[in-house]
Amino acid sequence: MDLTEVMRTTFSCREWTDEPVSDETLHRVLDVARFAPNGGNRQGWHVIVVKDRTIRERFVPLILPTTSVYLAQVEAGEAPWNTIDPTSVDTDAVAAEARPFPGVEGMIDAPVALVVTVDLKVVASFDKHLSRIGVISGASIYPFVWNILLAARNEGLGGVLTTYLAGAEPEVQRLLGLPEHHAVAALLPIGHPVKQLTKLRRKPVEEFTTIDRFDGAPFTG
Repeated sequence: MDLTEVMRTTFSCREWTDEPVSDETLHRVLDVARFAPNGGNRQGWHVIVVKDRTIRERFVPLILPTTSVYLAQVEAGEAPWNTIDPTSVDTDAVAAEARPFPGVEGMIDAPVALVVTVDLKVVASFDKHLSRIGVISGASIYPFVWNILLAARNEGLGGVLTTYLAGAEPEVQRLLGLPEHHAVAALLPIGHPVKQLTKLRRKPVEEFTTIDRFDGAPFTG
């Protein structure tokens, strides 16, 4: 496919057919994705192809407390899990409810389920001393994660970048045998989409790009 078409049509796919994805196809996807930029070319990523259904099933109770809070905060009119505005939700009580969340059960049956981790020993976290939540470390892992989804789209596949498994990182580390310094960056279910979307809705450039300052004039090109 043309690169522009791949970039403009890679959508968040949460429904897949029963058609399997061969190991050869998945290997091609990862072989392309590995060329993602990353800090110092240290390539601190690790990918676990989770084929064992019993392991996938154990993901669900680890995910639901996090997604239950997400749903409750959305219902309260809040931006879920943001670190700036205090929540009005009793997060402990809501987490204990373990409400169903769209796509969580479905990923058990997805043809492919990848857990992507990043070695925190090799990423440069330039914002480590700031008083806010860290984001810079993501520069050395999420380009790789996105490359996986782009490469999958080029193969006619669809997937979705989920991060809710990180809410139970210590348990996931034990379940998958991860070293303590490997952070859980993403869970990617991938397969052949039930429906292939080609027209995605996104804000125009002028709505998120300004000149010289945050409150500067819109950049119109």
